[in-house]
Amino acid sequence: MSASVQPQLSQFAIDVAEGLGAAQKKISPRYFYDDLGSALFEAITLLPEYGLTRADERLLHTHAADVAGEVGSIETVAELGSGTGKKTRRILEGLRANGGFSMYRPIDVSPAALAACERELRDLGAVQPVREDWLEGLTSIAGRRKGRDPRLVLFLGSSIGNLDRECIVDFLKQLRAQLRARDFLLLGADLVKDIDTMLGAYDDPAGVTAAFNLNLLARINRELDANFDLRAFAHEARWDPGARRIEMHLLSCRDQCLYVGALERTFRFRTGETIWTESSHKFTVDELKNYGETAGFRTVETWVDEEWAFAETLWRAI
Repeated sequence: MSASVQPQLSQFAIDVAEGLGAAQKKISPRYFYDDLGSALFEAITLLPEYGLTRADERLLHTHAADVAGEVGSIETVAELGSGTGKKTRRILEGLRANGGFSMYRPIDVSPAALAACERELRDLGAVQPVREDWLEGLTSIAGRRKGRDPRLVLFLGSSIGNLDRECIVDFLKQLRAQLRARDFLLLGADLVKDIDTMLGAYDDPAGVTAAFNLNLLARINRELDANFDLRAFAHEARWDPGARRIEMHLLSCRDQCLYVGALERTFRFRTGETIWTESSHKFTVDELKNYGETAGFRTVETWVDEEWAFAETLWRAI
């Protein structure tokens, strides 16, 4: 592709070209979350096999007052990957009852999710959505600081598990660079548990997770004028014990050539070849503590759900 054409492409198109051209085809999970993908993910969180979200919500419900008591009066609450903000309500209610907060800034790439988030939470105070990626969104609000009260960043739902493990510390250091000493980060993270339970959360019998995964190909069809036949691909979830992660793949069921019009390019697939669409790393409590300390945080408190091994960890920037 010529240099004169490249700047006209969307970032989505550029990333698809790079990902599908790699030896192991791969597309970032950030592209799951168009409006349909966001709605499908909300459905996933209701599935009996997907215990992450309910564990996250239980911990936030049980310990919202504890979090509020630790952080006190807050200038801004920023949330990375807020989604609809449903689970955030407990934290904001706890903060409002214990010193308050001036502004809630949900950061997400989905306009539909941000609109739902604003409707869900505007009764609790000022809500100003930020439609950007996690760090870009945090950077864009970092300079708009008023007063000396600390900020609280929420990174819930084990979204940190979607990062490559070797990139986690660097990501947290970049996040820390947007904060001041005494600011807080509340991190949700899914913990290692038995393999069948972990796999079941990413391969439900109702096929909702499969539809969520396949919607990525449908999005390429819709936005990049491609001709993927979704019936020629299958959803696959795998456990990598060495990396301690669940991987989601889209497996080609036959040899096929697929054309992406926006790229004016054809991609070949062999039977059994996959597009790697998501990694969901699982952690231990000690591992999380080490990540935080390496990135410039001190662990204030960690709470672990009793029904589903999931942790909420409150860190303070030092």
